[in-house]
Amino acid sequence: MKDPDIPKSTAELLKGVPLFNDLEDADRQRIGDLMVSKKFKKNNLIIFEDDLGRNLFIIQLGRVKISGISSEGGEAIFSILGPGEFFGELSIIDGLPRSATVTSIDDVELWVLNRGDFLEMLQKYPQIAISLLKELASRIRRSDMQIKSLTLKDARGRVGMTLVRLAEDIGIMRGGKVVISQLPLQRDLANIAGTSRETISRVFKKFEDEGLLVKVENSLVFNDYETFKKMFT
Repeated sequence: MKDPDIPKSTAELLKGVPLFNDLEDADRQRIGDLMVSKKFKKNNLIIFEDDLGRNLFIIQLGRVKISGISSEGGEAIFSILGPGEFFGELSIIDGLPRSATVTSIDDVELWVLNRGDFLEMLQKYPQIAISLLKELASRIRRSDMQIKSLTLKDARGRVGMTLVRLAEDIGIMRGGKVVISQLPLQRDLANIAGTSRETISRVFKKFEDEGLLVKVENSLVFNDYETFKKMFT
């Protein structure tokens, strides 16, 4: 049995990153040796839309939000990412400016990999390219679902779809139920769902009255997540 006080190697830590799931430990360690660790405090800007992109970021701890800012200063949140997920890949691949703004929701620790090393990795380890394509396809599908939700669903449907997306992105299984811990602010939920904070509050209350979920402090517990998901997807 390992001593829990012994720090894990980078190779062990990278096992939790789906992008590197199919690699051997030695290969993960080689990749880890190319990375630089960076920390950002809560609510700090990490990437600004239209900046030139030279790095891929992988989340070790904490959460970030991916968003776009209008010329009037309004914000639309596209997704929230947590540990093991990555961002900044589009600019790495095509060399064009960043397509979105990324901000830390919590205190965040990231691994940073420069463009040259990442492109070399894709050539050396085809498994990474396949994992990357799978994740990009998944993100496109989720974006399609969000577009349909915003254009075809009423406020209840948009809020329900938003919660499904969050559950899929950052939800965890606990006691046989799906839990979204550290629920984003109502302002951020409203920006994702394309509605108001008052609507978020009202729909949450209705969901609770219907027994679909329970809000416990800053966490959301789905009583029957699969049923909830079928209702809004």
